[in-house]
Amino acid sequence: MRKLALSDEILLGVQSPARYIGGEINSVMKDPDKVKTRFVISFADTYEVGMSHLGIQILYDMFNKREDVWCERVYSPWLDLDRILREKKIPLFTLESQRPVKEADFLGITLQYEMCYTNILQILDLSQIPLLASERGEDCPIVIGGGPCTYNPEPIADFFDMFYIGEGEVQYDRLIDLYQENQARGGSRLEFLEQAARIPGIYVPAFYDVAYYDDGTIRSMTPNRPQIPEKVVKQLVVDMDDAGYIEKPLVPFLKIIQDRVVLEIQRGCIRGCRFCQAGMVYRPVRERSLEKLKIYAENILKNTGQDEISLSSLSSSDYSCLKELVYFLIDHFGEKDVNISLPSLRIDAFSLDVMSRVQDVKKSSLTFAPEAGTQRMRNVINKGLTETDILEGAAKAFQGGWNKVKLYFMLGLPSETREDMEGIAALANEVAKVYYDTVPKEKRQGKVQVTVSTSFFIPKPFTPFQWAPMFTAEEYLDRAHIVNDSMKNQLNHKSLRYNWHEADVSVLEGVLARGDRRISRVILDAYRRGCMFDSWSECFDNEKWMEAFRAQNVDIAFYNQRERSLDEILPWDFIDTGVTKDFLKREWKRAMEETVSPNCRVQCQGCGVKKFGGGVCFEGQSEIQ
Repeated sequence: MRKLALSDEILLGVQSPARYIGGEINSVMKDPDKVKTRFVISFADTYEVGMSHLGIQILYDMFNKREDVWCERVYSPWLDLDRILREKKIPLFTLESQRPVKEADFLGITLQYEMCYTNILQILDLSQIPLLASERGEDCPIVIGGGPCTYNPEPIADFFDMFYIGEGEVQYDRLIDLYQENQARGGSRLEFLEQAARIPGIYVPAFYDVAYYDDGTIRSMTPNRPQIPEKVVKQLVVDMDDAGYIEKPLVPFLKIIQDRVVLEIQRGCIRGCRFCQAGMVYRPVRERSLEKLKIYAENILKNTGQDEISLSSLSSSDYSCLKELVYFLIDHFGEKDVNISLPSLRIDAFSLDVMSRVQDVKKSSLTFAPEAGTQRMRNVINKGLTETDILEGAAKAFQGGWNKVKLYFMLGLPSETREDMEGIAALANEVAKVYYDTVPKEKRQGKVQVTVSTSFFIPKPFTPFQWAPMFTAEEYLDRAHIVNDSMKNQLNHKSLRYNWHEADVSVLEGVLARGDRRISRVILDAYRRGCMFDSWSECFDNEKWMEAFRAQNVDIAFYNQRERSLDEILPWDFIDTGVTKDFLKREWKRAMEETVSPNCRVQCQGCGVKKFGGGVCFEGQSEIQ
């Protein structure tokens, strides 16, 4: 019987002790003496956030299907336990075995969001693992990063031994086999890293040297030893049915952020929104078959007892068998009171029939993402959505019984004007007006409620907007105030609500998203000043971050406020996602011309991912000349 790492006294003295005891339904226990490799997988945030992440569930299941591997989990301890672990010098431990993380062979950290970077250092620090990869010895785990932020790993390169670029199902078995072979022959840590760096998709920062021009831009990034590739190629699953799927997901003991089981229906997106990194780096679209999804849904619900299933995709409306799948789930599980969640629906592909059947008991609010307030700006970002689409979709929803709508927009997009900002309020007003115009008084369930939320645009790597400048926090807030004032002047202002994101956080996220290796020292400095849980508003301390930038003599304006040259070497240019730089340049030019590009199923735009040999690229389109 395993012994808990924390005493009852400690557990009873911290918030949500269930975060730290493990033993959940479907968690995997193995004999540590009968496995060759212990792989600890981590999410640099609280248990409630990390347990909601589908990627960790997939990797946990995949690793533990190997008899010679035991995959365990660790999450960021909240501030109360963090303090106790430091005071009592208790090393951070895994949930499954309750043994120190530092005893594992690998520590894999999922990099989902830039604002979690200081929590990476928290996990390393509490695990008693040196923060800098250059200071780790033979007795330290191999620290490997994966997830969406690896598409620019440079700001955190100093803290990782390696990164995995792409989808984990492809190369992790090969990486672990290589590790075991190296161990069996008594090979060193360095020898393993050298061998691993030759596996497609594996990036070892120590094996690359970066040189800079006097103006601070990158002169070159070159391998510093033989047989290390100049380009690291993204790994992706070509046939989603071959990849398999989790059928026994972990079931938490406490309520988590996304407290439901998840059915991943496809990867990638056909839409080509120019601000969206996920829509570019996860190309091409690859669907799971309807028959496989039916089997997975049956098994997931049977093995968890959960009462809600969410269909996961970047754009659920574009899954070719969406209606058939939803009707199957309703027909098979509706009587068992299983709810179906359909995120990422496009208003122009909105199916009132499907949504009515899903929400026939209680009409919750509907969420639409116009992203921009005017048609000009929607053309710039390639949203492919007209005001007519938006208003007609809203009218059908209101006629179907909904009276609450959430609208999401961005402020600070390239070429944005005051008219575009005020257009957000005008569009929200039109949506409210549609309710009163289409729903008779006797059928109204009270007033319509239109909630508008704006985030501030952050250029991301591998998007057509990766060259775009950002604004200062003050300039972003000025834009939010323009929208807010315009909201108050609308005819239906009593039906409108407006929320906006924190500007300081957006500015920092922009630096972390497009930074280079010199940002690592700022992150380390900020952590040493006490920065942690920066994605939590109650914990974020912007002044400490500004002190770190000043202390390290790093200029935020260099990373955020200049428009990059199309010929500049960018920190992430060594990664090959399949999407070519020529395509991104072409889309940047089309954005400035306010020209819409057709989606992948209408006409191939020649982005480059066809070279992977699968997905939507082979559904019969003719490639653009």
